[in-house]
Amino acid sequence: MLAQQTCLKNLNSKDYAGRMLRVGGDMVYIEGPLSPGVLGKLQLDQRLDTFRQPKEQLKALVGIAELEKGRIYGARVNDILVGYVTFHPPDGYERWGQAKLTNLIELGAIEISPNWRGSGLSNALLELVVSQGWMEKSILFATEYYWHWDLDATGLSVWQYRNMMEKLFRKTGMEPANTDDPEICCHAANMLMVRIGQQVTQEEIEEFDKVRMQGFAFI
Repeated sequence: MLAQQTCLKNLNSKDYAGRMLRVGGDMVYIEGPLSPGVLGKLQLDQRLDTFRQPKEQLKALVGIAELEKGRIYGARVNDILVGYVTFHPPDGYERWGQAKLTNLIELGAIEISPNWRGSGLSNALLELVVSQGWMEKSILFATEYYWHWDLDATGLSVWQYRNMMEKLFRKTGMEPANTDDPEICCHAANMLMVRIGQQVTQEEIEEFDKVRMQGFAFI
């Protein structure tokens, strides 16, 4: 049984928001953006190791939170982070970082501990994000590569996992988009998901399209 209570605070300039979810006998706090100071006092669940070991991944999350436009939203049980989603400007060495856009934001990762999967935490995290106004000023994108997916733990096939991720991202308003990016095109299961905020200008959309499809001219 999942019980929910919503609360809003202003803990920093990034408009902190939070809600509490009761999952079984545990209270899970869905909140963010989390400040570097708050993250530094938490521990990562020991099974949050998809990208790197938990201690190293926590350092990476703190680094993202320190960015002016970096945002970390977390699912927390006491002082243990059991899930998170990250947002940050694209890296400059990737094609997405070549765009002359200050409002291009990457959904970098979403990870839930295997101990807590199936509890609705991914949905709750993204619902909290969508409730915040910064998305309407942004072009939000995510690059999904099948080699990052936890196929062994979930027991899903590549295509089942892809469909699950696409369905999850659609909850934010993101839609699949074409690209000629070589890494995405190297496997049919890889995908680019994009959401254009309501306050994004036509000029900004055209600039993003130039980066998205570098081998084609847009008319």
